[in-house]
Amino acid sequence: MKKIAVILGGCGTKDGSEINETVTLLLALDQHNIKYQCFAPDMDQYQVANHYTGEITNEKRNMLVESARIVRGEIKALSDFDANMFDGLAIPGGAGIANNLFTYFTDGMDMKVLPEVKNAIIAIHEQNKPIAAMCIAPVLLANVLNDITITLGSDDCGPAKDILNMGAHHKACGNGEVACDIENKIFTTPCFMLDATLKDIYEDAYKLVDAFTKAL
Repeated sequence: MKKIAVILGGCGTKDGSEINETVTLLLALDQHNIKYQCFAPDMDQYQVANHYTGEITNEKRNMLVESARIVRGEIKALSDFDANMFDGLAIPGGAGIANNLFTYFTDGMDMKVLPEVKNAIIAIHEQNKPIAAMCIAPVLLANVLNDITITLGSDDCGPAKDILNMGAHHKACGNGEVACDIENKIFTTPCFMLDATLKDIYEDAYKLVDAFTKAL
């Protein structure tokens, strides 16, 4: 049975991984008979948001501890990741990861990527194993990897224009569509980069995994 590593960055779209995207991704993997192991950095989030009011609070929360909420505690520190133990890598989206795993929402084109996250992506890619990313997470791949094709939904959105300056290529996709860079084994889908319902997110996740598994 194939086994995939999934990188999370907290719990909740405003300050961590998007819960709907994460759960539908894990469900789709399970439906394709693929095992998975979730990881998250063992460090504080960039910020903590009140998801009811949208306000930023003065709290501090740990990404590993918060990510464990989504997966019933079945998670490991990203420092324990070994690319040799997995057949591929997947990263759900969420606005929070663009502050936690990489700093696109704070630094734009000057963004930085957490070393543990960058190393995991490079290690999987160098072993010619597939990588899947959802929502805003493809920006992370565009920054770390060279000359790849991804989607962020519409060609007109700011991130889609920024990744061109990172050396990546953009493919416009709608709900339920997946951008497949077969040569580089990169698979991406827009999710909440578009106006989407939970049904749309599930369809994105299922079709993403369906395409991804063909490269395993």
